[in-house]
Formats: sequence, C-alpha cells, structure tokens
Amino acid sequence: MNSLGYLGILMLMFLENILPPIPSEVVMPLAGFTAKQGELNLVGVIVAGMVGSVLGALPWYYIGKYVGDERLKRWANKYGKWLTLSSKEITRADRWFDKHGDKTVLFCRFVPGIRSLISVPAGLSEMNLKPFLLYTAIGTLGWTSVLASAGYALGENYDIVKQYIRPISAIVFVLLIVAFGVWVLKRRKRRIGNRE
Repeated sequence: MNSLGYLGILMLMFLENILPPIPSEVVMPLAGFTAKQGELNLVGVIVAGMVGSVLGALPWYYIGKYVGDERLKRWANKYGKWLTLSSKEITRADRWFDKHGDKTVLFCRFVPGIRSLISVPAGLSEMNLKPFLLYTAIGTLGWTSVLASAGYALGENYDIVKQYIRPISAIVFVLLIVAFGVWVLKRRKRRIGNRE
C-alpha cells in the first residue's frame, strides 16, 4: 500500500470482491492509518476503496447476467429439488428483485459474506447497469468510509477494527444461514403437505 498508494488500495479492494480471503476489514483501516500518517489523503483512500469495490462487483454481475434466468430455471427444474428450489420460485424471486433490487444492492454492501455475491442476483434479474453501479457505489462508499475513518481515528491500533467487525460479521452470516435453513425446511414441509 505504501509503494502503490491509491492504486494499491483500488487493486486490493477489487481483489477483495473477487477473492474473499482478502478482507476489506483489514485493507481499509490500514489505508486509513496510512492517511493518518500523512502519506495519503483520507478522502482519496475512501474513493480508491469505493472504485476498487465497484469494479470488483462487475465480474459477479456479468456472471449472473451470463447465466441468466432461463439457464437457472432449467437447472432448478433438473436439480432444484435438492435445495427445494423450482423455476416458479426463481420467477417470484426475480419479480421481488425487480421491485426491491436497488435497496437490496445498497444495503447488502454492508453485509459480510454477501457484499460481493449480491451482484449475481442483480445480473440474473438483468438489473439495469446504471442503477446497479449507482447503488453499489453508494453502499460501498458508506462501507469504505466507516472502515477507513475507523483506521484513521484509531491510528496505530487500526487492527482493532477487525476485532470488532469480525464477530458482528460472523453473527450476521450465521443469522443468514439459519434463515436460509428455516426457509428450506418450510419449503420441504409445504411440499410434503401438498403431496399428501
């Protein structure tokens, strides 16, 4: 980061969206700490992080767009019974995303584990690229601002940010997994009830 400056932050945040082992919870507080030392500007750090994240969201968006609804529906009709997923449910989810996709993209930029992957359903539902980029940029700007500002405020103790965010991230992720598990169980019970 010291040698590449803003470009280094941009590249790390791009990779953070592609390769989950590079967490923004480490990159952005360190960048904020670097700004505190006077080597970089805090606003420049935040903007570089945001641009890198937005660029990193695009490959996932285009993967979703490439796979498309029809392919996913064919796959669901063939293999979806294992996850209790049908093409009708994909159509319903697509309609829901059409109504609420902008808010979903915006708020999921703050949710660990989903931050990058929310781009896939946006691509699948063929969300228009301009609003996708706009809401991704706004959400990412908020996330990178919080992390970089925390690193700036904490100075040499910037790594404390990771200690506080990691448990919160784990709790949110576990809650999402539990919610998904409950949803799958309800779907199975409903299907068994419909057969009887």
